[in-house]
This record gives sequence, structure tokens and C-alpha cells, in this order.
Amino acid sequence: MTALLFCQHMNRVIGILFMLCYFYQLLYVPVALWRRHRVDRTAPLRRYAVLISARNEEAVIGQLLESVRNQDYPAEYLTAFVVADNCTDGTARAARDAGAVVYERFDRQHVGKGYALHFLLTQIRDAWGDDYFDGFFVFDADNLLARDYVSRMNEAFGEKYQIVTSYRNSKNYGDNWISAGYGLWFLRDAAFLNAPRTRLGLSAVVSGTGFLFSREIMLRWGGWPFHSLSEDTEFTVNNILKGERVGYCGEAELFDEQPTRLGQSCRQRMRWCRGNLQVFLKEGGRLLAGLAGKNGLSCLDLLLSIPPAIVLTVCGVLAGAALTVLELIAGGPVLPLLRAALTSFAVPYLLLFLAGGITTLTQWRRIRASAWKKVLYTFTFPLFMTTYVPITIASLFGKVEWKPIEHRAVMSVQELK
Repeated sequence: MTALLFCQHMNRVIGILFMLCYFYQLLYVPVALWRRHRVDRTAPLRRYAVLISARNEEAVIGQLLESVRNQDYPAEYLTAFVVADNCTDGTARAARDAGAVVYERFDRQHVGKGYALHFLLTQIRDAWGDDYFDGFFVFDADNLLARDYVSRMNEAFGEKYQIVTSYRNSKNYGDNWISAGYGLWFLRDAAFLNAPRTRLGLSAVVSGTGFLFSREIMLRWGGWPFHSLSEDTEFTVNNILKGERVGYCGEAELFDEQPTRLGQSCRQRMRWCRGNLQVFLKEGGRLLAGLAGKNGLSCLDLLLSIPPAIVLTVCGVLAGAALTVLELIAGGPVLPLLRAALTSFAVPYLLLFLAGGITTLTQWRRIRASAWKKVLYTFTFPLFMTTYVPITIASLFGKVEWKPIEHRAVMSVQELK
């Protein structure tokens, strides 16, 4: 009986914490739907370095570099750099043929994108100096850029924001329920998290690729010293703690390829979960102390959104299952208990369906997929998010390593239109 009472109390506590971690984001929805402010199109031309970390990306690196060359921004102000990181294919050759400055790196001990970016920035600083570039774009090799991407980011960049992130769309949204689950999550992250954060004066959050940071930020950190399994989250947290705010530019559209195989997806998301937990354990105390500082609300936002919500979801599912089993053992009525258990699963499904549905409707024109797939994958989105439960459990106890994602969607920006 003691175990039963304990599970009942745990469920109540987890429910309250869950609401605190998730439901404040409902306030972002009306802010995201406000009429957008007019953008000031007057911005000075700045000189940018494009940083691309690539590992065995021979198939797709040329398309990204082509989209960089085809920008409506003056070509003399853009220089593309590629680090061919531990490659065993023709990535370096393909990047050079496409006009990039290429450096090759071979280091099996220091593995990961963070190490590759630091190596690349070190090579650029040695060859070009610290003052030549005003800012640095970061992309993954499978990305494609809309033709006005750099121009729009340049308008958002400057005195107000030293770091700017962009709208992340998908090349292969319609492939299956896995790629669509990723795509819908990133669209929601851009339109209903980063956009309202920026409008409310909070900091947006960098999401792996499609962002820009200034020379001053690079010099502050001496390159890229962020080497956790979630180097993007680590970068965001450390800059917010230094008083910076990440801006968001919804007009700058980037496309990337999402995994389509469940095994590959699970490995990638295990890395994200473990990486976010690493950052939380390392920086959680400083974020808590930062609540009283300049970026207090942004620190609170990060404290609630990095790992606690998904961990609480796992705890809630496990505690709910344990409570149901214990009540059955204690002789509780079967049908009401089963009904309560089904309700505990139905409510999260409906909330996730609502989040996915609102995102699909508002971003309908920007999603590259047929109408019936857009509708179908709104229903499968909660199932995709539910897979985070076993993935999070595995990431807490299993071995997690950085492994490259294989990319196969070879296409140009023109083919996405």
C-alpha cells in the first residue's frame, strides 16, 4: 500500500512539474500569430565566412555550395570553407571542384562537429587573420539555402544581435513519418518557439545548423570550444550567460535532409538527449543563478526546455504504468483503471496532435509535400514524439557516441520549388 501511495503522489508531482515545463509555451502561440513587423531592408554589406563541417558527404556537398554561389548577396563578400572531417570518400575533392576552400582533418580521438568547427576556425584565422570576416555562417553539408538567405540574415544581424538563427525547413518532409516528424518539429521550433521568443525580447535557441555569429563572438571564445554531444545547445547557453541574445530571422529559409530510418533516427536523438543532459548538468547551476541577471527570462526558458520536460515525460509514463499495475494488484476495478491508463496516454497524444496541427496549418505553404501527406503526418507526429520515451531512457543508461548521418537526398534548390 505504501508503494501505491508513493506512486500516486509521484504522479501528482510529475503532473505539476510537467505543466510548468510545457504549458508556458502555450503563451507563445498567440505571440507567434501576431502580425509580423516590417523589416528594415537597409543593412551594410558585411564579409562572411561560410563554415561547413562534412564527413563523407561527397553526394550532397556540391548542391549546398551551389546554393551558396547562387545567393543574391555579392559573391565577393562570401567565402565558403569546408572541413573534410575524417573522410574516406571524395568529399574534399567535390568541395574543391565546387569552389570551396577545403581543409582536411584526421583525428579519431576528438570526434564530433564541435572539434571540426574549432579546427576550421583555427585554419581560417591563421590564413586570413582575425579581422577579415565580420561573421561566420554554420551549415551542415546536406543543407540548401534559399536564394535570399544571406541577404535576409544580414538584415537581422548587427548591433542588436551578434548571433542569428533561421527558419529550418526540410528537403524530404514527405519521405515517411520519421522525416515528417523531424520536419514538423523543426518548423514548430522556428515558428512557435524562436519567433515569439524574439518578439518578446527573449533569446532564440540555435538548432545545429543555419545560424550566424559575429567576429566578436568568435574572438570571445577563441574559436569554437563547445565539444559536448549537443554543441549547439552548449553554444546557446554559454552566450546567453554572457548577456547575448540569439535573434531569429524567419525570412531566411534553409532546407536540410531528415533521417528516414528508425535506427538512424534513434541514434541521432539519443545523442541529442544525452548531450542536452550533459549541458544541463554542467550549466544548470549557472542558468539558475542567471535568473536574476539581464537574460533572466531566457535562462528560465532554457532551464525548462533543455532536458527536464522530456525526462519528466519518461518519468510520467513509467510512474503511470507502475500506478496502474499496483492498483490492479491491490484489487482495484479493472475497467476504470484501464480507462484511466488510456486517458493518461490520450491526453499527451491530443496535445501533440494540436501542436502539430497548428504548425501544419500555419506553415502549410512552406511544407514541401503533397496535401494528403501533410494531413497524414499530422496524425503520426504524436507517435514520432512518443518514440522519445524509449530513446530518452536508452540515452540515460546506454553508450552514446557521435556518429555521422548518411545523406541521400541529392537535389538543388530549384527542385524544391
